[in-house]
Formats: sequence, structure tokens, C-alpha cells
Amino acid sequence: MAQVTGLGGIFYKVEDPERTARWYKDMLGVGGDWGVLFPWKQDTSGEAYSLLSPFKAQSDYFAPSDTQFMINLRVDDLDAFTAELAAKGIEILGRQDEDYGSFAWILDCDGIKIELWQQKGAAPA
Repeated sequence: MAQVTGLGGIFYKVEDPERTARWYKDMLGVGGDWGVLFPWKQDTSGEAYSLLSPFKAQSDYFAPSDTQFMINLRVDDLDAFTAELAAKGIEILGRQDEDYGSFAWILDCDGIKIELWQQKGAAPA
């Protein structure tokens, strides 16, 4: 039987796609002609993974954003990355450490919540 092999992309609507693309390039250092491409071959540990996870409609986890989704981006050094963002004037909404990783949250220029994640350890079983 054929199977799903991973996350292909995240596609969403904004008022000004060019402004959003510039913000992601200037603030997060990512971008390209078709958006942001994250090739998995860059991870040499063999332990990287992506997660597709629904939340209850009443969840406030995406707050202060009022959008119906949140973007989780992997980072290699959360402390350094958040320091760079703060230096650019980006507000760090919070931080949290768990067994499986460290997290920080920001809002993009469209008010979409971005969760920055530095993975710790292997994928859960």
C-alpha cells in the first residue's frame, strides 16, 4: 500500500505575500522563489522529524494569534537564534524546556504564531 512519507509543505493566505516573504527572509533568514524549502538531507543525525498535530478548537496554545494554525520551525541553537531575533526587535513571547526539546514563541508580521523548536533526542516511539 502507498503511504504518506512526510510533510510536503504549509500553504496559507496573507494580505501581502511579498511583505511576508521579506519578513521571513529579513527576520528568520529563510526564503526562496517559491517560499521556504527545508531539505531533510541537511540533517545528518537521522533523528529529525516533523509533526502534524491537531489541537482542540478551544485551545489557547496559539494565542496571542487568532489564526487557526501555528508554524513550528526547527532551529539548531535556540538561545543564539532568539538573541538575534531580539536584537532585530522581535518580541520573544515565551520559552519552555521539555525532555524532547526547547521552545520559544514569536509572532510573524501577519500575526501568525511561530514556535521555534530545538529538538533534544530521538523521535518519540
